Amino acid sequence: MLKECGIKPSKHRIAIFEYLFNHRVHPTVDIIFKDLFFDIPTLSKTTVYNTLKLFSEHGIIKILNIDENNLRYDADISEHAHFKCDKCKRLIDIPMKNRKFEGLETCGLIISEYQIYCKGICNECQNSNIQ
Repeated sequence: MLKECGIKPSKHRIAIFEYLFNHRVHPTVDIIFKDLFFDIPTLSKTTVYNTLKLFSEHGIIKILNIDENNLRYDADISEHAHFKCDKCKRLIDIPMKNRKFEGLETCGLIISEYQIYCKGICNECQNSNIQ
């Protein structure tokens, strides 16, 4: 897939790409780095940042600006929203269909990207003693 998108594969890029597709938890750079560093000790955080930026520029991942402290990364580029649990901090994908914004033509706006997310308490936290 990297070659199809015009990205030259390297050991680091392949590892980061595989990580994102095998770990659909919307990881941060720190999580990706920590999880891959043991197997790839030559990996740096700068390489992770640059690789994720490259993947985003080529449209094979989305960068999520949901967390106040960190960007999150999503390998699912289909149309969907996100839910962030206030208790456990997990991000959960929410399916969407036919999302439309009314009146864009009359406002003169052209939207190239949008992100929709909700916050609250997930089912698991509601059913546990975390509250």
